[in-house]
Amino acid sequence: MIEQTLYSISQFYPEIIIILTLCVIIIADLIIKNNKNTTGWILLGGFVLSGIAILLQTGQNGSMFYDMVVVDPFSVFFKLLLILAGIFIVLFSLKNRELDEYSSRKGEYYMLLSGMMLGMFMMVSSTNLLMIYIAFEITSISSYVLVGFTKKATSSAEASTKYIIYGAVSSGVMLYGISVLIGFTGAADLVAINEALLSRTDVPFIVNISILMILVGMGFKIAVVPFHFWAPDVYEGAPITIAAILAVASKTAAFGLLIRFFSVSFIDSEGVLETGIWQTIEGVQWTTLLGGMAALAMIVGNLTALRQDNIKRMLAYSSIAHAGYLLMGVVILAQEGLTSIMFYLVIYLFMNLGAFYVAMLFSNSIQTESIEKYKGLGFRAPLESIALTIFLISLTGLPPTGGFVAKLFIFSAAISGGWIWLVTIAGITTVISLFYYIRVVRNMFFYKPESDAGIINFDLSSKTILLILLIPVLVFGVYFSPILEFAKNSVQIFGM
Repeated sequence: MIEQTLYSISQFYPEIIIILTLCVIIIADLIIKNNKNTTGWILLGGFVLSGIAILLQTGQNGSMFYDMVVVDPFSVFFKLLLILAGIFIVLFSLKNRELDEYSSRKGEYYMLLSGMMLGMFMMVSSTNLLMIYIAFEITSISSYVLVGFTKKATSSAEASTKYIIYGAVSSGVMLYGISVLIGFTGAADLVAINEALLSRTDVPFIVNISILMILVGMGFKIAVVPFHFWAPDVYEGAPITIAAILAVASKTAAFGLLIRFFSVSFIDSEGVLETGIWQTIEGVQWTTLLGGMAALAMIVGNLTALRQDNIKRMLAYSSIAHAGYLLMGVVILAQEGLTSIMFYLVIYLFMNLGAFYVAMLFSNSIQTESIEKYKGLGFRAPLESIALTIFLISLTGLPPTGGFVAKLFIFSAAISGGWIWLVTIAGITTVISLFYYIRVVRNMFFYKPESDAGIINFDLSSKTILLILLIPVLVFGVYFSPILEFAKNSVQIFGM
């Protein structure tokens, strides 16, 4: 028992560093007064150290805490993405003027961010349903508070309230689904659930119901239709840094959890077809359900985004649509599909964080999130406007950006898996998305600024962060082999 515990602790360094950082932030917040950014720098240091610890786990494979949590290439891949997103969010937060009014509560803000990161780490590495639920709740509770952090703003308090109510209902339904699945299979471990289902000659309908209920919770985190109602209001009311972490990191963690849950629990390991497509356990019909959700997310997300004037709200609907594109990779059930999702998530991190970052810089300078008020910004802040244009082109999926390659891979995988109708919808909705992304670009460059509007200058550090986000979006559009190989190696854990 002691050996197992010591081994588990030795494999748990990235999470332990996050926990220690959280404790240091609490102490620093109590001791240091009138130093509004100290706790932010402490969290940034903690994230960097945790990232190094994750890199040292590359290639490792093992289970911890009595098979409740694993460290494997798949979890390492996702934890690296999450910590990278976390580092960017801390850098954004240090520059976000929205938070200046709450400088006395910055310690609380960064403490909650570290708690959220811990929950997301556990979401992508848990292999036990009870641990999955605990990780899910750690992430959710931190994010509920962070959404309402700017509590003096009515929209923030409203967003937090809606998020808590909708999150609590989703969480309750998910927990009930988990209890039904555990009750039927007699197991909480994902591998044991798979073995229990394979040992039966038939799978009753109640198992499909339990899967649907679990999917309610995951769908809430991914913000996919029909579980998307919270997303636009929450994104609009939350601080822009929190909207960014929900759109990128929270979604990434939820996809990591969803892929592991379905790939381990419900795939028939004896049923690999000649085409390389894996079969689900007979009687479990979740691929059709996910395919339908993907189609709805792409249609609803893109069509509704057309009518939005608030940049955060537009990016919220855009992220719903991107959840649909990502779900296409899950329903394919092949190495090609999962690899394309992971590659897509890498590109999505840079291009979506980049779009949120420029929106934050503009909000800091002209105090507006209205796309209509972006008219003439291309002449007042040319570098930032060009960068936002590239991020939006990448989100659309046009060459020569990383977004084009990401969509190309996921569309190709869907075609090879026989999901032609889904690819057709994805193609049509991609064309629709061009209209609302280009509207932002049109406003920035096709209108002259008002005569008394001067040049907007940003400091060197702001421009440096922008370039760090921009360069990968352009480079991965022409050179992507290392990321693709990394993703391929990371899904080998599922035997594909």
